[in-house]
Amino acid sequence: MKKVQPALSPTEQKSVFIRWRFYVLLVFVFVAFAILVGRAAYIQILEPDNLIYQGDLRSIRAKTIPSARGIISDRNGDPLAVSVPVEAVWADPATIFKYDELKETDRWYALADVLGLNRQALINKIKANKSRRFIYLQRQVNPPMAKYIHELKLKGVGLKSESRRYYPAGEVSAHLVGVTGIDGHGLEGVERSYDSWLSGESGKQVIRKDRYGRVVENIALEEKHEGQSLKLTIDQRIQAIAYRAVKQAKADHRATSASAVIIDVKTGAILAMVNAPSYNPNNRADLQTFKMRNRVLTDSMEPGSTVKPFVVLAALENGVADKDTVIDTGNGIFQIGGSRVRDVSRIGKASLQKILQKSSNIGVAKLALRMPIQALLGMYTSVGLGEVSGLNIVGETPGIFPNRRRWSRFEIATLAFGYGIAVTPIQLAHAYATLGNYGRYQPIHIIDNNQQDLSHQVVDAEYAKLVLEYLETVTQPGGTATRAAVPGYRIAAKTGTSRKAAKGGYSDEYVTITAGVAPVSDPKISMVVVVNEPQGDEYSGGSVAGPVFSEIMKGALQIMNVPPDAQQLHTD
Repeated sequence: MKKVQPALSPTEQKSVFIRWRFYVLLVFVFVAFAILVGRAAYIQILEPDNLIYQGDLRSIRAKTIPSARGIISDRNGDPLAVSVPVEAVWADPATIFKYDELKETDRWYALADVLGLNRQALINKIKANKSRRFIYLQRQVNPPMAKYIHELKLKGVGLKSESRRYYPAGEVSAHLVGVTGIDGHGLEGVERSYDSWLSGESGKQVIRKDRYGRVVENIALEEKHEGQSLKLTIDQRIQAIAYRAVKQAKADHRATSASAVIIDVKTGAILAMVNAPSYNPNNRADLQTFKMRNRVLTDSMEPGSTVKPFVVLAALENGVADKDTVIDTGNGIFQIGGSRVRDVSRIGKASLQKILQKSSNIGVAKLALRMPIQALLGMYTSVGLGEVSGLNIVGETPGIFPNRRRWSRFEIATLAFGYGIAVTPIQLAHAYATLGNYGRYQPIHIIDNNQQDLSHQVVDAEYAKLVLEYLETVTQPGGTATRAAVPGYRIAAKTGTSRKAAKGGYSDEYVTITAGVAPVSDPKISMVVVVNEPQGDEYSGGSVAGPVFSEIMKGALQIMNVPPDAQQLHTD
């Protein structure tokens, strides 16, 4: 028999469905849905940038791909500067404090010890930057140290690949090659002058990572461009010989400094450029300003008697003298107004050859007074004195080259024996290279290149050859540069000894110079040696700089395989 359900009462029927409540609830649901849709649309369509930005901050990482700095080498390909891989040690203080890593004091002390840092200073540095996400602890750490640090497994401490510049030649070529800073950019020398060429361009990789550090997307990649290599004109073998000689001369004479520069007469290439004191570019503690100055380019000096050959050249060029000219130097004293020009030794009536051999101040002064001052200054300028070398190395000075409307006779006379102007060793070496190139001016350079020939004749070749023969007698018995001679070779050289200028006149300190060309039979190289402020009884260019010149010249000629002269010319 079927069971019958009881009928609902009217009250119960009203409680089951109330229409207005239903509509109110429906409106609330619709409004809430509309708000959510509107908010989503606002975020996704109208204002998505901030959300994307916040997401990218948490997931996108940009990684720099460093480019290797180019190698610097000498003319023979021997490396002078190379880059070696090292690591930078960095810390994330926020992560360190998040995991309370500082409680592991033993491991932090081990980190400080391997980095050579004070233990407490390292911990204090972390605490002082507790909110930062990146700080350097040490730069340019070598691979064994980096491996040890990695095995410490300190959370919040990481390693970053970078490179360090290493200089195989050390202090020998430091002034020329230069040095880079902690960030790998050049600070001095060729490293600075050609920094953009050597550095190249770093690459960049942009990736997206998930919360576990896994790469989930490669977004962009910019290829790196490696630094380009640079080949210098110097010969490291000659450079080493020259540096050893000037370093020894500085020590022997207790001098303030000593310098030498060698130029290929035919091409204008710099074969060597050295200074003492020098510095070790591999040791940053040795980077002191007075040691880092490239004195061949930065220090100007009054050249003294080393400019006398160019006075003779100017006299020949301007027709005020010829090879048969004889100058009466009198008793060794030449009165000009209220001033006097003196000779060290009395030579009476002397030929041009004798004037140079005996280094007569009176002889060249009388030659200078025979011609217009513009002729003398023009000769100095045409051979390279008073102008920057064009080597493009930071710090070079043009020296002091006066330009006056009026010149007294005494001022003209002093110009003839190297006072009243100031030149750098590189300028003087360039002038002698022009003389050795038989009067053909050849721009000098330190970088191998194939640029157009800019050489031009500035002095008659026959006059230049004649003056070279005169200068050869200066290194022979009776001359002032006998200690600059090299057995077996015909050497043309001139010494100079100039007092250093001081307030109100001249001091008791000297600059000693020997400049010359070899061999006279077929000139290959010019050289200038400068010893600054030698102490002791010897202070002349012939006795101080002469032997250094001879030692370097001998080694350079042998290295360049220049055969000895069959016989040395004597023209006394």
